Amino acid sequence: MRIGIIGGTGLGEALGVFGTGEAVEPETPFGKPSGRITLTTLEGVDIALLNRHGAGHLLNPTQVPYRANLFALKALGVTHVLASGAVGSLREEIAPRHLVVPDQVIDRTHRREGTFFDELAVHVELSSPFCATLRQVLIDAGAHGGTRVHERGTYVCMEGPALSTRAESLMHRAWGGDVIGMTAMPEAKLAREAELHYALLALPTDYDCWQAPPPGKDAGELIRTIIANMRAATESGLALLKRALPQVAAAAQTCRCDSALALGIWSDRASISQETRERLQPLVGRYLGRES
Repeated sequence: MRIGIIGGTGLGEALGVFGTGEAVEPETPFGKPSGRITLTTLEGVDIALLNRHGAGHLLNPTQVPYRANLFALKALGVTHVLASGAVGSLREEIAPRHLVVPDQVIDRTHRREGTFFDELAVHVELSSPFCATLRQVLIDAGAHGGTRVHERGTYVCMEGPALSTRAESLMHRAWGGDVIGMTAMPEAKLAREAELHYALLALPTDYDCWQAPPPGKDAGELIRTIIANMRAATESGLALLKRALPQVAAAAQTCRCDSALALGIWSDRASISQETRERLQPLVGRYLGRES
């Protein structure tokens, strides 16, 4: 088993594995991933580390090559993916520096390629967009830390890179959103298409803009507070992921993520070209053999 970890800049340093292992940057049918993927071992588990926004955090959420990232992890033998990402809170009870293990997503992105399958019709089931097994592992690992971990929540994924207007933030609350970020989609969709177990740990840094800022606090102070919250949430989140790794390995079991494509390929098999079969082999090889 190899577990993929997708997070922000400084991920390797924060997990204590910077400079260890092998750094690879595989080519994929969808171009190169965000940056080098580090193959190493942590807590006795084989892992693959990927900075979602690339070296120096130069890729904004729309520019992240989500398809290349997930394809590369799949091709490297990753079976489970633990992701993290900063979010704004849409609920009073989800305070900055808490952690959230979302169970649902509202997708508001519109400029991103959301499927690997441009040349055939594939419809994966996505009613529960995060792996239930991995979510439970994160929840269990969260019980042993000193940080409040919310066991469910709806993640609103907006396009960005600009933040919400106040009217949008209030609308997202009315829709039932609990946190808002910019990176869960299409990452979760692609993970399901790749039959990867995928769960996300959301790191709240502020109350978005639905809540008026404290009186007397200027913009500079607000930014400094948000940055401090982000650092604290990131530290707590990565500590939780580190605790979860051995549990992921121990809890490895078959669930619906393993066979998401079994009923998802709607195209006539005989009409799918050999070029497409070979190009997407890591994804569809078990379902589409060579043309006879």
